[in-house]
Amino acid sequence: MHIGPYSIAPALVLAPMAGVTDKPFRLLCKRLGAGYAVSEMTTSDPRMWHTRKSLWRMDHRGEPDPVGVQIAGGDPRYLADAARYNVDHGAQIIDINMGCPAKKVCNVWAGSALLQDEALVGRILEAVVAAVDVPVTLKIRTGWNHENVNGLQVARIAEASGIAALAVHGRTRDQHYTGEAEYATIAAIKQAVAIPVLANGDITDARKARAVLHATGVDGLMIGRAAQGRPWIFREISHFLATGKELPPLSPAEAGAILHEHLLQLYAFYGEETGVRIARKHLGWYAKDRPENAGFRAVVNRAETAEAQLRCADHYFQALAAGDQATLQTA
Repeated sequence: MHIGPYSIAPALVLAPMAGVTDKPFRLLCKRLGAGYAVSEMTTSDPRMWHTRKSLWRMDHRGEPDPVGVQIAGGDPRYLADAARYNVDHGAQIIDINMGCPAKKVCNVWAGSALLQDEALVGRILEAVVAAVDVPVTLKIRTGWNHENVNGLQVARIAEASGIAALAVHGRTRDQHYTGEAEYATIAAIKQAVAIPVLANGDITDARKARAVLHATGVDGLMIGRAAQGRPWIFREISHFLATGKELPPLSPAEAGAILHEHLLQLYAFYGEETGVRIARKHLGWYAKDRPENAGFRAVVNRAETAEAQLRCADHYFQALAAGDQATLQTA
């Protein structure tokens, strides 16, 4: 799959997720098999570009090509300016967010709220494409609600506006993340446009990935929540699609080593205090579905220093590897 001049191989993309796909997580997922990773959503409001959070989100030093940055907003002029600003600061692909279902985003007429106004969608896409000389992509949902499934119309607008690739989450905005993603609309979109299309939503493992590819005929897959606490999912899917064989499950020792590296990168990127705080949600995801995970989270979330947090995490995964139930109960 290509996005403009960039070859995305494998065609497995880490979805942009606010508060999750920061630079340490993007780098980790790319190392573990993602062909491309998109940044957290950045605002098109220029008043916010110099906050500490925005500066973190706009730090792309050392990231492998291509560097993708997602922008959000509802004003074509502001979004065009945001695209230019991010390209000037290292973005090689600009992604426009018309998929976020969060109330605080939709209430300011951004994210998936824009799907209600197809004319505005066209003006935004044309303005951003004209503003920069890098590929511009778009993330959408299938529609606003069950009565307004207009993803196909928006896809045609996107193609006519010069959008280089389109990612579609298989839910409407009012579904948020409930129920099951549907792929028939994504398949119809793929048949209707010539630009690359990526399917997103409920791609939780290698076999589901293959089933979604077969059901939709898309060019690539975008994976979001399933990568939380499991960044090696990209490697698992890539191997299965290439060979038809599943990789053996990652051992606790291997998962613990990946987590250890992830924690070190968080501390280095954010500083100790903020890194420890941000790491807590990742620790919960890594421990999800593992023995005594609730007890582990209760203990590790009390750690106030990087040393204590790292020691607790290492201790837990070492106990998992050794099958030490007594230690796990007091981890």
